[in-house]
Amino acid sequence: MNNTLSLTNIRKGYNHGKPNEVQVLRGVDLTVGQGEVVALVAPSGAGKSTLLHIAGLLDTADEGRVEIAGQDVTDLPDRKRTAMRRADVGFIYQFHHLLPEFSAAENIILPQLANGVSQTDAHAQAIALMDTVGVAHRADHRPAALSGGEQQRVAFCRALANKPRLLLADEPTGNLDPDTSDRVFDALMTLVRSTGLSALIATHNLDLAARMDRTVKLDAGQIVV
Repeated sequence: MNNTLSLTNIRKGYNHGKPNEVQVLRGVDLTVGQGEVVALVAPSGAGKSTLLHIAGLLDTADEGRVEIAGQDVTDLPDRKRTAMRRADVGFIYQFHHLLPEFSAAENIILPQLANGVSQTDAHAQAIALMDTVGVAHRADHRPAALSGGEQQRVAFCRALANKPRLLLADEPTGNLDPDTSDRVFDALMTLVRSTGLSALIATHNLDLAARMDRTVKLDAGQIVV
């Protein structure tokens, strides 16, 4: 299996050289294969968000190598990192972060326009994604008019709008009640499986983790399989 994401000996700390120096990641090795969905389980404060940010080129490691789709992206200049994030990586967070002044569909269209997609094609992609997760009928509604579950489904669609190779999700259903969480997670997995992309999904929910292809644990700054 080819790896979409490969992290090798990732180390990251904060407050270097100070009495309150904290070493968060202590030599993380992790791969996510093409089309594989991996659950990342860790307690709060263990460094999973830091790890996701490094994997998605939002942060840099102190040591180690990051590869996306076989390309070493560890030391890419800022402009190329930004271009790769836009084209190859999708992010989902616990809170949807939708733009409140735009409709649901427009929130999905905008990142496509920034990536050079035509308005017509961007709109068609937005509606197709929303239809996959059952919210196409809410396309013209602004986020404030949507339920929490609907907002998060729209956020999922936005993350996949530019057809990334890799999806990174940080507690994507953590802000929802248990019943809504299950339904929204089903929608996310439908999107992921229908597009065939790879995903690394951080979650506290062991039941959700069990529904993914593989679970890894982050403990004391290292990956425990």
